[in-house]
Formats: sequence, structure tokens, C-alpha cells
Amino acid sequence: MEKYDNLLVDFYELTMGQAYFNKGVHEKTAYFDLFFRRCPDGAGYVIANGVKKCAEFLSQFHFEKEDIDYLRSVGRFSEDFLKYLSKIKFTGDMWAVKDGSVVFPNEPMITIKAPLLEAQLVETALLTYFNHASLITTKANRIVQSANGRAVMEFGTRRAQGYSAAVDGAVYAVEAGAAGTACTCAGRDYGIKTLGTMAHSFVQSFDSEYEAFKAYAESFPDSCTLLVDTYNTLKSGIPNAIKVHNEVLKPMGKSLAGIRIDSGDLAYLSKEARRMFDEAGLKDAKICTSNSLDEYVIESLLSQGAPIDSFGVGENLITAKSNPVFGGVYKLVAMEDGGKIVPKIKISDNMDKIINPHFKKIVRYFDKNGMLIADVLYEHDEIVPSGKLTLKHPSKSWASKEISNYSTILLGQKMMENGEVITNLPSIADVKENIQENLKTLWPEAKRLLNPHTYQVNLSPKLEKTKNDLLKGLNQ
Repeated sequence: MEKYDNLLVDFYELTMGQAYFNKGVHEKTAYFDLFFRRCPDGAGYVIANGVKKCAEFLSQFHFEKEDIDYLRSVGRFSEDFLKYLSKIKFTGDMWAVKDGSVVFPNEPMITIKAPLLEAQLVETALLTYFNHASLITTKANRIVQSANGRAVMEFGTRRAQGYSAAVDGAVYAVEAGAAGTACTCAGRDYGIKTLGTMAHSFVQSFDSEYEAFKAYAESFPDSCTLLVDTYNTLKSGIPNAIKVHNEVLKPMGKSLAGIRIDSGDLAYLSKEARRMFDEAGLKDAKICTSNSLDEYVIESLLSQGAPIDSFGVGENLITAKSNPVFGGVYKLVAMEDGGKIVPKIKISDNMDKIINPHFKKIVRYFDKNGMLIADVLYEHDEIVPSGKLTLKHPSKSWASKEISNYSTILLGQKMMENGEVITNLPSIADVKENIQENLKTLWPEAKRLLNPHTYQVNLSPKLEKTKNDLLKGLNQ
């Protein structure tokens, strides 16, 4: 387990904590939901990830002496409060969806039940880990989906916002379906496949392009992929690659593995490259392209008939450049009073920011063919009805549909109890498999890059009444 910094806390959580402590409410049991309000990039779904990191963080949560000394130096906190913090650990429970689950806005990805102060202090860390992991995993999978079965390689290490973003992003990309990463330390630390060939500087450092290609082929005859756009892709790069195949590799009983094109009109150049290789008898030589690719560019290239075998994707993947902020939030939804769970609600003039209150569970409905119909939020202790069911649109009162002959699963699971992890945390392979299994349940229309079908998250009649009663009570 990696080392976590437990002062990954927004300062207001500590100042609120001091006030909770002063009023003696810091140990009251609270329920918080972590959820998001909209999918990035206008997508039809999000792939949840980062739950494992959240569980690991919670299981070791504590403050070191140096942390307390720093907080003392700030001059805002009482000695009694600092003494309490010096002994605090996470003692609560956590429910969460599995890493790799397909999820939708406004349903709880993680629910925390814990003493109020504990639940408040872990807010920032949980959001940091979940938001980044879900953002990059979702973006990477969109790119993988756009490649339509062709390999996608994560090439973004140098564009990532720091070390952790580079390493974690490489892992999330592989979980999302990437064939491997250029991030060598991610390969070392997590056992994922590392990939890469050469840069333009390698070609420039020799007296000629041919000499550079020859040197590389002699060093890596079994996997020789050459970067052909340093000078002129069609006039020198590809002819020199063919020459190296004939004069260096073929006498060794080897063949040119392929080329990479990193600039220019990739559709045109890849078509010409394919023609030139086929005419030279190199029908097995592969064509890889790179250079600011994303899901839209890849989809466009393939729609133009570009004969590209694989894609190297950098900054647009590792930073989710088109929509780099994942808007996960962490909101109080209930408190316990005398052993009774009392729902809480946050309202706003912005309808999107009115939360779904109470301690909840997510039930996912599938049709007879195993395709996803909808998710419904129920209060935690509701008995899920069977038989014919009417699903009402959450914001359009006139829109509803009846379903029958369906199956259900409980989407979330209890992962921690009394501060201890009570389930096996997933491996990279587990998350990758879960993503693929989840995607099989989505209709193709929901996986479109543009204007996808959007699944609605419905409220049970009981939860809807609870929400409306709270809204009425606050407006009286």
C-alpha cells in the first residue's frame, strides 16, 4: 500500500472540526455521499475508479506528531482539539460501487457512515482520489472505444501534472483498456506493460536517417519500429525503413515490425505508407500514429479509412484535456439522532445542486438480455418491489415507463466496517475486467461520442416523498 499524506485536508474541514468539537457534536454519527452531477465530455456514462485508493486511505488515516505540530503552529486550534486529533483514526463504515463500474450522475459512488469529525476530515482526500481516477479512466476508455479494437498506448507521462498524475494515470489508462504505457516507473511499480521506440532526437543524432534506422534495427531486430517523420515521411522515412528491412533485418531472418508517424496528415500518410509497404512485400508491417490524438481525431481517422493499426495518445488522455475537471462532490445526507437516521438536504436556486437526501442504496435493473434499463435510488431499508414497475423520469413528471421481466443487482457494497476493510480490494486486472463486463450491458447508443443516450437515475416513490417533504419543510 502506498504512503498517504493525511494532511491532504482542506483547511475549512479543520476549522469546522474545531467548532464541532467545541459544541460536543463531533462524535455524532453522520452519513456523507460522494457523487457527481454530470458526465465529462457530454458522455453518457462515467467509469467509476479510485475506490480502492479511498479504502486504503481510510484504513490508515491518522495524524503524525509532525502534523499536529504544524497545526499547533497555525495558532487556530485548541490544545484539547489537537490532543483529540493526535489519536483520531477512521472508525466508520464505507459503502461503494466497485472500481470499473459504469455509473451515472447523482447516485452515491461512496457513502461514509462515521462520527461527524472523522467523516468531515476525509472529504478532500476521498474527492481527490475518486475524481482523478474516474476522470482519467473514463477519458482513456472513450479513446480506447474510438479505436474500435486497435491498440491504444498511453504516451502522456511528460504532459501529466506531476509524478502521481503520471503514474496513476498510466494505471488508469491500462485499466480502461490501453495496451500499455510509456511510463517506466508505472511498469516497475504495477507490473503493467511498458512501450516505446525512439524520438526524433535519435534520428537527428546520426549522420543520416538511414544510419539511425540501421543502428536501431541492429539493436532491436525482433521489435523494430521506426519513427519516419523526422525529415520527410514519404520521400525518405518510409523508403529508408524499407531499405533497412531489406538490408539489415531480412538477412537476419527478421522483419520490420512497423513505423510510427508523429506529424502531418495522418490519414493521407498512413494510406500512402500502407501502399508503399504492400508494394514492397511488407504486408505485416504495422502503422502507428501519434501527435495530439483524442477520441474524436481517432474516430475521424478511421472513418476516412486510414489503415492505422495502433495509436499513441499523450496529453489529451493523461490530462483529460477536453474536460479536465471531474466534478465529484461530498455532501451530508443524514445524521443519527437517538438511534434514528434523520435525512438532511441541501437546496439551491440551481436545481442541479439540490441533493438526494438520506442513507440510500442503488438498485440496477437489466432487461431479459442483460442490457441496462435504469438505476433506482431507494432508502437504505426499503424492500425493493418485484413484478411490474413504473419508472418516473426524475425531472419530467409526465415521462414514465413500465418495465417487467427484469433482473436486478445492488450496485454498491459495504467495503469497510468499523474502520477495517472487509472485502478484497481489486487488482488492475480485476478493474479492467469489470469495466469490460459493465460496458457489455450498455446499448450502443449510450456509448456514442456525440449526443449519447443518457440513462436516468430514478428515485423510489418513498425517497421522492422524503425529498419533497424536506423541501416543503424548508420553504414553510
